[in-house]
Amino acid sequence: MPELPEVETTRKGIAPYVVGETVKDIIIRERQLRWPVPKNLKRTLKHQLIRKLDRRAKYLLFHTNSGCLIMHLGMSGSLRILNNKQAHEKHDHVDILFESGTTLRFRDPRKFGSIHWTNQDPLEHTLIQHLGPEPLSKEFNTEYLFKKSRQRSQAIKTFIMDSRIVVGVGNIYANEALFMAGINPKKKAGKISRSRFDKLVNSIKDVLNKAIKKGGTTLRDFINGEGKPGYFRHELLVYDKANEPCVNCNTPIKTIRLGQRSTFYCSTCQH
Repeated sequence: MPELPEVETTRKGIAPYVVGETVKDIIIRERQLRWPVPKNLKRTLKHQLIRKLDRRAKYLLFHTNSGCLIMHLGMSGSLRILNNKQAHEKHDHVDILFESGTTLRFRDPRKFGSIHWTNQDPLEHTLIQHLGPEPLSKEFNTEYLFKKSRQRSQAIKTFIMDSRIVVGVGNIYANEALFMAGINPKKKAGKISRSRFDKLVNSIKDVLNKAIKKGGTTLRDFINGEGKPGYFRHELLVYDKANEPCVNCNTPIKTIRLGQRSTFYCSTCQH
């Protein structure tokens, strides 16, 4: 599943090709994604100028003068910049054609992604308004996370993966941040001290910043549509490294299931 660094990499990759461009047409080959694509989207979006492209959590926000297109990549979605004449393939569900001759193509084999339209403030949309702060913002800090954790008995890993607490800390980066902070993923959130939360907040920001700079763990070439492996995957410390020696102490990395997600940690370094 694309996580926050991948979505931010996507935003940065496509922005130069869509911002300032006018929509010539939109082709919808499959309406039934996670939610149905709005029936009037073609009429609504056609001839609109894309003024700005933002990200909120894992949602991409395409701002126009009449409203905002909200897009989520789901578990397997991706976006590519192509020319208007390039033939579509089986899982290419939506094309946004621009007057410049380029196409923004939405591909989603598992169809868990979604596309929405609002003429209101997109941050007040029902899918977005309940979300916690951005992990790289000033609002996400030690004091905030410490207060949110009090009296919470859930495991710290599932706690920081809760989008109502903080957005965008998906499974890969939760594993990595907890290792960097030396915190056992099973430890109850309410039992962690303020000083240890300070380490965790800094680790979350650090690992996400590094991943964004490296292009996420699934870096893509947005121009020719060919997927390429992410550079950051080579720098992962514990994720997907079950039974491999810990980089700090050589203890074999353990793996368990927490919140139905694979969890990797060092039983010696993380406590």
